[in-house]
Amino acid sequence: MLQKTSFLLEPVEKAPIAELRALQLKRLQSTLAHAYENSPVYRAKFDEARVKPSDVKTLGCLSKLPFTTKKDLRDAYPFGMFAVPREQIVRIHASSGTTGKPTVVGYTQNDIDMWSNLVARSIRAAGAKPGDLVHVSYGYGLFTGGLGAHYGAEKLGLTVVPFGGGQTERQVQLIMDFKPTIIMVTPSYMLAIADEMERQGIDPRKTSLRIGIFGAEPWTNEMRASIEARLNIQAVDIYGLSEVMGPGVANECVETKDGPTIWEDHFYPEIIDPETGAVLPDGEFGELVFTSLTKEALPIIRYRTRDLTRLLPGTARSMRRMEKITGRSDDMMIVRGVNVFPSQIEELILKQAALSAHYQCILSKDGHMDALTVAVETKPGFAIESESARAASAALAHDIKTYIGSSAAIELRAEGGVERSAGKAKRVLDLRK
Repeated sequence: MLQKTSFLLEPVEKAPIAELRALQLKRLQSTLAHAYENSPVYRAKFDEARVKPSDVKTLGCLSKLPFTTKKDLRDAYPFGMFAVPREQIVRIHASSGTTGKPTVVGYTQNDIDMWSNLVARSIRAAGAKPGDLVHVSYGYGLFTGGLGAHYGAEKLGLTVVPFGGGQTERQVQLIMDFKPTIIMVTPSYMLAIADEMERQGIDPRKTSLRIGIFGAEPWTNEMRASIEARLNIQAVDIYGLSEVMGPGVANECVETKDGPTIWEDHFYPEIIDPETGAVLPDGEFGELVFTSLTKEALPIIRYRTRDLTRLLPGTARSMRRMEKITGRSDDMMIVRGVNVFPSQIEELILKQAALSAHYQCILSKDGHMDALTVAVETKPGFAIESESARAASAALAHDIKTYIGSSAAIELRAEGGVERSAGKAKRVLDLRK
């Protein structure tokens, strides 16, 4: 007999704050003891900082503990961060390792079950209904996106099309043939799919899709508005990273769409000053730090995500939200002394009717000085030499100078002129080296 899946909220999602904080402290203390007793890396870090798990008697005491960084995981490559014997690991994921050794993460069966439950919770928060069919365009394999989305959708009792990335023409064919109601994909690749629909003469607004759950890269509220208008869907943000779990650490609730709700019963968030490491109060802008509360194979203590945001009170759920991630401290470009984030440029691009959301920031040298060029496509119907396109180019250059404080050359490109990616869009190309 088929098991019925509940689409009702879990009690913890609406729990009183005091009850939630008590649960967090209990789970935090258990996690710290587990990490200290079973992970040589964490034992060494705690001992060096002269702190023991028993010293953490309140949630505020967490600041006594050292941070974990991507370097810690790379230095422990491949399995040195695990806190259970390798034989108890049922799955391994890893980052791409494009800038060095990949970061390797492992999961026990309990970890996989917890992850699946949280992605199911996330998909439900995005507005899923019984009977929905989910088209997964995140990459499968060592990247956490595809399998994370897949197991979560199945856990919720939905039908999954495990397509993965690439083969855009076939993606469109199966969307039209299978008629999915939910798509899970990076926002930049969603635009590539919409481009292909239009190339085939299909109106993106008239497909079966109702919800898009987008993550794996920063994207702005202006991008959300553009996607929703172009595809006639609800565009909802899912957040995660492999070092903390994968997708489903936080997710927007479709009824508010006011930033991802952090599933605080499993992850404790902090905001720190990225320069000093000092903990900032809720509402202050800084770097997001996470501590896992229930992970077995790879407990993660005060992990510096490099994502920039602020913590906000709960709305649709009791748990805190975080402001939409639109930049990373390691994505930041410094151009002639000015801090510039790709998301700032994206926001200004999307104000121009003649310009599309396909763009790339190119850093180069002009003598001894840094130079920024923004390569951006014009929308279909706007030739790059047209008066409208030239006016949009001039307006964009003006806005970048006025609102960001950096000069930028604008390079208009025809449709298809900016390289597409089936995964995370590469927004910055640094040629200065």
